[in-house]
Amino acid sequence: MQLTCPECQNQVNLSPYVNLAVGNVVECDVCGITLLINAISGETVTAEVVDEGK
Repeated sequence: MQLTCPECQNQVNLSPYVNLAVGNVVECDVCGITLLINAISGETVTAEVVDEGK
């Protein structure tokens, strides 16, 4: 699955999240921002910013 960080536009590594589902919270490896998964469509994941990060 692929997720592009809405803040820094880099790809987020989703491999640590084995049971990813809508409502899960993930962190961008690059900018450290916290993202809430709001849609999963096939291999595309979309998320919104929850916390501004580090």
